[in-house]
Amino acid sequence: GQYDCIREFSEVDYTGDLKAIKVPTLIVHGDDDQIVPIKASAHRAAEIVDDATLKIYEGGGHGLAQLQAEEFNNDVLAFIRG
Repeated sequence: GQYDCIREFSEVDYTGDLKAIKVPTLIVHGDDDQIVPIKASAHRAAEIVDDATLKIYEGGGHGLAQLQAEEFNNDVLAFIRG
């Protein structure tokens, strides 16, 4: 599984899927993610998805939902509540 996910991170183009999203969308990413670079993922996704909100965690790495669970959960809940 870990080997196969490299293809997903580096070769698959999700632009069409992102353009198809038609609801308000929260994109959360750490600016120190060493697995999935923010410029190639979150910044690009936020440009493509209509009505996207990009939340960047300063110093945040990969796995924010686990590593910064309280802040992450609070941000998701605030977004849902609008």
